[in-house]
Formats: sequence, C-alpha cells, structure tokens
Amino acid sequence: MLERLLQEKIVAIFRFIEDQYADQAAEAMLNGGISMMEITMNTEGAASMISRWREKFGDRAGIGAGTVLDLDTAKEAVAAGSQFMISPNLDESVVDYGLKTGVPVWPGVMTPTEIVRAWKAGAELVKIFPMGTLGLKYLTEIRAPLDKIPMLASGGVDLDNIADYFKAGACSVGMGSKLVNLDWVRSGRFDLLEDRARKFAEAVKGL
Repeated sequence: MLERLLQEKIVAIFRFIEDQYADQAAEAMLNGGISMMEITMNTEGAASMISRWREKFGDRAGIGAGTVLDLDTAKEAVAAGSQFMISPNLDESVVDYGLKTGVPVWPGVMTPTEIVRAWKAGAELVKIFPMGTLGLKYLTEIRAPLDKIPMLASGGVDLDNIADYFKAGACSVGMGSKLVNLDWVRSGRFDLLEDRARKFAEAVKGL
C-alpha cells in the first residue's frame, strides 16, 4: 500500500457520504485516475461500505479506513477488509495492531516529538495534520531534520497549491471536500467529480 501511495500521491477522503451515493462516487474517482480511497470511520455505515468496495473494485482500488481513533475502531476496520488505516492522532496500540495484522497504519501527528514517536512505534509513514492551519513553511522546516520519515500532508490542498506541498517535502496528500465534493455527489453530478479527480491526478503526474 505504501508503494502504491507513493506512486499515486493522493488519498481521496470520503467523510459523511451517504451509502446510496458511495459506489458511484468511488467509481467517479477511479475513472478520474484516483484509486487510493479512505472512508472515515465516523461515517455512518463505513465498515459495510469498505467491505463492499473491496469486493466491488478489487485490485482497481486501494481501500482504507480513516479517523481510526482507537484499537476498537481499528479492529472494526480490519474486519471490514481495510487495506490501510489513517488517523488524525497517534495511538501506539493501533500502530501495533496494524503491524500484527499486516495492515499499514498511517497515524496523524503534528510535532517533531510525535513524528519520531510514531516512527519508532513502527509507522512506515505519518500524516501531518492539520496542514491547512500549520502551513507549508512548517512542513519545510520539519522535513529538514526528519527527512527519512515519509510524510502525508492532510488539509488545505487545492489545485493551485498541490505542487507546493510536494516541493515542501510531502510524499503524498490526503484530500477531502476539495476533491470529494458532497454537494455534487448529492445532486448526482458524478461527471464533475470525475473531472475534478482527473485534474488532481494530472497535477501530480509530473511531480
């Protein structure tokens, strides 16, 4: 999964999407060229959606669970078939569970101390969050001493600045509403969703 993430560079975040729209929205992402997708575990029916997507999309997609805050949620995510787990926080018991089950955990961290703690706990990659608030200069500064630790940046990414995130040292980005626009989803405009996915996929191709 890490190799796939480093190649594709974008994780589409599905938060609070209604089950009735989920499959078409995921299909639109795939058609637009984005295949790494997470459903946040605070979305109603997340586990059943993850399970269904694994069956429906097979190798076409990498399907993971987001907002995995604790061990109980991690167990639910793995049971549903998650291929990776992403958190906004660092819980070493979740990282350890991921190591034992062979499901990568990419925990959310902010400070250099948290980043190194996550790395030492066995996380192969960390999520720097909230990037929208921290800003790109922060990412550049922490990458200088911590350049051996792969970092996914989450928050604040858009078409006009996505290249800057990678210049600052991100190896990948997590994208929610700027990519998975729920207004379009609920109005059936999956064509717009696909077009947006394609623009972002093309934006990272040459990076």
